[in-house]
Amino acid sequence: MSTHVPDRTAAKTLLDAEGLGRTLSRIAHEIIERNDDLSKLALVGIHTRGVPLAERLAGLIEERSGEEIALGAVDITFHRDDTVSRAQQPVVGATTLDFDLAGMTCVLVDDVLYTGRTIRAAIETLFERGRPARVQLAVLVDRGHRELPIRPDYVGKNLPTARSERIQVELAEIDGADRILLVGTPEEAR
Repeated sequence: MSTHVPDRTAAKTLLDAEGLGRTLSRIAHEIIERNDDLSKLALVGIHTRGVPLAERLAGLIEERSGEEIALGAVDITFHRDDTVSRAQQPVVGATTLDFDLAGMTCVLVDDVLYTGRTIRAAIETLFERGRPARVQLAVLVDRGHRELPIRPDYVGKNLPTARSERIQVELAEIDGADRILLVGTPEEAR
């Protein structure tokens, strides 16, 4: 007789495509409400999944307000403080900021907020390119476990996790589907 041991590394769907769409719609609405002058607003996606999220949010904001939103992307690879300890060589994306940062409210957009180190690196990258009037932060998921004093202005979902768990955001533009998964680590299976 064989006994089946459940696979604890299996992913649990926390949010499907429809829920993700509603969440982005709400974030876009909140951004419009909190920023009086949308002509001075820029959405800046953090590579990799923050970029398509910023593009989607810009589209939603433009659709609702009629105002075209400046859009950019930042790669934080050279500002990471864990590059020495990482086993693989980092993949470098392009930093694209085709607008003057002076006087702008830049909303950094990322998929998951965890320790805060990615956001710190993104702010450094942004300030290397100019001096925005304000920097705000929009994240799809805040999973807790902050190591730096970083707090998002716009949060899609607060999903408290154990350190042994991982939030995996999948986007149609990159992964072929929209969903948010909770993934256990192999250590949990022991």
